[in-house]
Amino acid sequence: MEADKSKLKKDKLEIKSRTENLAEIREFINSAALEAGLSKEAIDNIILAVDEACTNIIKHAYKYFPDGKIVLNLKTDKKTFTIEIIDYGTSFEPGLVTHPDLQKYFNEKRVGGLGMYLMKALMDDVRYTTVPGKFNQVSLSKNINSNGR
Repeated sequence: MEADKSKLKKDKLEIKSRTENLAEIREFINSAALEAGLSKEAIDNIILAVDEACTNIIKHAYKYFPDGKIVLNLKTDKKTFTIEIIDYGTSFEPGLVTHPDLQKYFNEKRVGGLGMYLMKALMDDVRYTTVPGKFNQVSLSKNINSNGR
């Protein structure tokens, strides 16, 4: 069991809640996911899910306040690539966000508002933890199989 623990790789990125920092986040995720052996398709999906999560934090948790703290922790082992994203902004109740009617959404030519839907569609596991007044965390996981997908 100890041998498995030693193979667990962790990385961390701490940034301010500014949209111009999204490029740095994408590069951080891309580099780590390549190192973990994930396919290009899986990496693109992870980057999009993380981008959506961080954009939601900037817009909703920090309401575009540019000096809020966003912390990304990467945890990779043989089976799973996980990104934990922590913020200290306004909390929300993920259970209150309804599943979108994509046909209606498309017909109305709406833009935005699909972040949580995309995160759940692109990742194998999405978990939210909120301690109101302290922090919010979303954990996004992608399974690593023998195909690197």
